[in-house]
Amino acid sequence: MGLGFLPLGLAFGALVTQSGLDWWWAGLSASLIFGGSFEFLLIGMVIATVPLAGIAMSAFLVNVRHVFYALSFPLHRVTGRLGKTYSTFAMCDEAYALTTGEQARAWSGRRILWLQLFLHLYWAGSSTAGALLGSLIPDSVTGLDFALTALFTVLALDAVRDLRGDLPTPALALLSAVAARLLFPDEMLLTAFTLFTAALLARHLMTSRRPTHA
Repeated sequence: MGLGFLPLGLAFGALVTQSGLDWWWAGLSASLIFGGSFEFLLIGMVIATVPLAGIAMSAFLVNVRHVFYALSFPLHRVTGRLGKTYSTFAMCDEAYALTTGEQARAWSGRRILWLQLFLHLYWAGSSTAGALLGSLIPDSVTGLDFALTALFTVLALDAVRDLRGDLPTPALALLSAVAARLLFPDEMLLTAFTLFTAALLARHLMTSRRPTHA
């Protein structure tokens, strides 16, 4: 997972300097914001001097998916106020995917924190390196922009394998995405998450009400 962060961070750091910002913007953003997709968006907003209210609203719309992540993220295993605070801050897509899988159900809070810390360091370090060395990457190097897609493809395949034949869940996810694309294309991510969560809750209520037979 950390290796998957490297090309993304390098690309982000290079984009920071190519946009006219100082190199330290990359490391500062990666360390304090730690929201990959929003950080890419933030570069253009900073250059265009977008008001803070607009930046805050954009940050909410891009990262609102974390509200849904919190429903099943194993924060209860993390002990201590400081640990819970950092774990909440560092809950990225990749950390969520790894800590909610079948194999991670026995992980301790310490292991979850170390996982999040190393992902954070990978992102901050590679972003800073990209800002400092981005100009050395030749234009002939291709595929860096596909790293994020490939990373999430692998995570999705692992999640499907953990379902062990539970086909309705991937089907609900696909239907939610298609419906969101057709109904609200400008707010597809938020709509898809909402529909998928509602569908899971409805299925849970329906199955819990079924009578059990001894």
